[in-house]
Amino acid sequence: MKRILTQALMFLVSLFMSTLYAQQDKFIEEYIERLENSKKYLILVAETMPEDKYGFKATSESMSFAENLMHIGWAMDWHSQSLMGGRDARDWNTDKELKVDNKSKKEMIAKIDETFHKTIEFISSFDINKLEERLDYFGSNRTKRQVLLLLADHITHHRGQMLVYMRLNGLKPPRYVLYQ
Repeated sequence: MKRILTQALMFLVSLFMSTLYAQQDKFIEEYIERLENSKKYLILVAETMPEDKYGFKATSESMSFAENLMHIGWAMDWHSQSLMGGRDARDWNTDKELKVDNKSKKEMIAKIDETFHKTIEFISSFDINKLEERLDYFGSNRTKRQVLLLLADHITHHRGQMLVYMRLNGLKPPRYVLYQ
């Protein structure tokens, strides 16, 4: 009888664990779909803004359109490669790869496309068993799953600022794309 109970318990645990892993796999799959759509929309926004307006700021304290664009790339790199991946973070003061620097509109869009690609590649191969691991996120204790959701919010936040900048310059932003 003890053996039957042990086997039944093991079966129930394995059933629960396989359901949990399937949900985590689905989370990654859906998250990547969201990032792909976000990339397409952000690049469309970046392409629509004329290059001579890339330096526009809503206020003197604000980031420019170009700085918002490159900041999105910086955040994707930091959240995925450094915070979740363990690579040393780029030095904001000296690293030029993900800053506006002297980049043209075309170069910035290419860099954002490349950064999305690297981020999606990282998340695609991310060990789903690590989604529940916890990290210090600016003083808050967050799971890696939550960090991914925070990254998506961060992209949306800065892209939203870019859309307002377009409106402030008399431009009609590209039509909103769902699920991103």
